[in-house]
Amino acid sequence: MNQPNPDKIMQIGMGFWASKTLLTATDIGVFTELAKAPADCDALSAKLGINKRGARDFFDALVALGMLERNQGVYSNTSETGIFLNKESPAYIGGIFEYCANSNYNTWGSFESALRTGEPQSEAAKDPDLFKGLYADPVRLKAFLAAMSGICRGTNMVLAQSFEWSKYKTFADIGPAQGDLPVQIASAQKHMSGIGFDLPPVEPVFNEYIAAHGVADRVKFHAGDFFKDDLPGADVITMGHVLHDWDLPTKQMLIKKAYDALPEGGAFIAYDALIDDDRSTNAFGLLMSLNMLVETHGGFDFTGADCAGWMKEAGFKETRVQHLLGPDSMVVGIK
Repeated sequence: MNQPNPDKIMQIGMGFWASKTLLTATDIGVFTELAKAPADCDALSAKLGINKRGARDFFDALVALGMLERNQGVYSNTSETGIFLNKESPAYIGGIFEYCANSNYNTWGSFESALRTGEPQSEAAKDPDLFKGLYADPVRLKAFLAAMSGICRGTNMVLAQSFEWSKYKTFADIGPAQGDLPVQIASAQKHMSGIGFDLPPVEPVFNEYIAAHGVADRVKFHAGDFFKDDLPGADVITMGHVLHDWDLPTKQMLIKKAYDALPEGGAFIAYDALIDDDRSTNAFGLLMSLNMLVETHGGFDFTGADCAGWMKEAGFKETRVQHLLGPDSMVVGIK
């Protein structure tokens, strides 16, 4: 008979130590600096402006966590961190970590208050318009959009390959952030052209990103407000990590707008960190839903069965749920 072991409890309970260490390392550029050249503790500390008291423990903790390698006192990136956490890499996903380090981490410090009151603890607590302040600040907006690209990039790459795109010619991505999903689709599917639909302040960030990836001839920006405007027509409409931001009536409204904008036979793809139908195994999806609790007024994550049901209520004749990458899955509705 196995003896009870508190190790798992301790790992989870003190997990914020490891999390904050990685978030800080990404934010201050540890992996970006090491992508230029490996370095010992003194040289790396000097480049990053780190006091020597905690420097060795900091870098060695990253080694122990599997985020760095060390050989005879010289630190270097792992194959993964050199690709995904180097700010100069086209595959950089650390934007979401920068956002977490500078905002989301502190918001979660008031999690108990959110749980007891049901009210957000972020800036949304002061303004019911979740994105008003963010979209009014170009610097913060650009950082936030980069964070969204970071958390979605791997899923976007899989989605661009795993859906039956050969049946369609046009797409519209609703709430595209920098435009990473349009970039991935247009890059992988040369016959496709599409648009990103978002509020006007996103346009310069979107256009810069699209141009940098060489698909500006087939991907354009379409300014609009999905609360006030109809969605643009296309063969396929996509929403990645959008529906979970909103309460149920808003989710249903957006799904109905997608239905109305599609032609017969058109497809609506909504992906999020879908909670498993039994609500017992996809911890990330459940924690993401709690993140919506602390960040938004009514947002929550949901199961594939939930979303498929909402799509059928909107009129979609066929639905299916398909895993994409990690915790992310998509729900596809065919009109």
